[in-house]
Amino acid sequence: MPTARDAVDHDKPPVRALYIHTPFCVHKCHYCDFYSIVDTQDRQEAFCDRLVHELRTLAPHTGGLPLQTIFVGGGTPSLLGPQRWARLLDAMALLFDLSLMRAQTSTADLIHHPSPLPPLLPIGEFTVECNPESATADLMAVLAAGGVNRVSVGAQSFNLHHLKTLERWHNPDNVFRAIHAARDAGIRRQSLDLIYAIPGQTLEEWRSDLTIALSAGTTHLSCYNLTYEANTAMTARMNAGQFTPIDEELEIQMFELTHEMLQSSGLMRYEVSNYALPGHECRHNMAYWRQQQWLAAGPSASGHVYASHDSLDGGFRWKQTPRLGDYLAGSGGPEASWYSPLADLEKPDPARAIRERLMTGLRLAEGIDRAAILEGAERASPGSMDRLLARAKPYLDRGLLIDAQGRWRLSDVAMLRADGIAADLMRAVVSHKTTNVNSMDRSV
Repeated sequence: MPTARDAVDHDKPPVRALYIHTPFCVHKCHYCDFYSIVDTQDRQEAFCDRLVHELRTLAPHTGGLPLQTIFVGGGTPSLLGPQRWARLLDAMALLFDLSLMRAQTSTADLIHHPSPLPPLLPIGEFTVECNPESATADLMAVLAAGGVNRVSVGAQSFNLHHLKTLERWHNPDNVFRAIHAARDAGIRRQSLDLIYAIPGQTLEEWRSDLTIALSAGTTHLSCYNLTYEANTAMTARMNAGQFTPIDEELEIQMFELTHEMLQSSGLMRYEVSNYALPGHECRHNMAYWRQQQWLAAGPSASGHVYASHDSLDGGFRWKQTPRLGDYLAGSGGPEASWYSPLADLEKPDPARAIRERLMTGLRLAEGIDRAAILEGAERASPGSMDRLLARAKPYLDRGLLIDAQGRWRLSDVAMLRADGIAADLMRAVVSHKTTNVNSMDRSV
């Protein structure tokens, strides 16, 4: 069975971003399709043991350079509690250079890129996702001491009825408790996640959620429309006729209201669903949308590294086993066994890499480098440059796609159709070889 070693063990630039997936939750939310389990304390302990060994195996792939971003998602990372987090952070400090996470800065120190690129704080970013109920003051103190400088709190809604629809059981008041605990601990950057287009939700109820979220004074808001993913309880309930999704026109109104309210409050949209104060964009997610490199640790975590020192050659993309039992069974024995077993491994395909850049890059307000995308398309598949230009022309003529300062970006109106427009442009870039994919995914 392939392991992460098959993806990362080759000549490539040092990797300076890391994603860690913690699978534990108190309860499986009905809309969630991320890998998560309701589990026991002893398995959490075994997971931490295994994770430390995996991180030790991955550390050399940073080339000894300071990590620029770390993102710990889930699941519910905050559920591990202060003691396990203290242990993990101590181990990470020994294995990785976390000096950028502790660097201090102010808004006066922003690095300003030429417009329309967003300014980013010149420090490392270490994010931990938190549930309002488990984001205690003690935990925040431990996280801050270990270099965590950003938390993302899953609020989802401040309306108890809509939280119940989503099968979220936290008290909305605890969202504010979590934010204040982070600030008191010295974690200066906080983000809230919200969901709209919940069955039965009105436009005014969504306006109320946005108003309450803005009153928290966080530096970042992620606002996602509810999607009905396969194999989730939410989709099963919908298919059984237990509720009716809101209509498309109302969902569009909610999307437009989000942009109007957040922009007028100083939070700038830098990605279709993400808004931030200048300099407070999520740097780790920017690495993902820009198709940069990141290592992956934990069950179901996904990673991406370049195949060579030329990023246009494409890269290895992989997903680790989405079963905790299989992940834990990989421990012990020789060093190679600490690499996680994989559920999926995609080997380099330059055409696929360009298609992915179109899909993720056009979701960003900054857009994509026009010359790089055209060069990459032609290198990957001769004739693709002309096909891509031809497909782009109608969008350019209608003002949906804007060509400015050497970049293609979507207009505000077109942001609502970002995935559809990107999918259309992607059809211009075809592969002349079959990507070698090893698929071992199993249902969980």
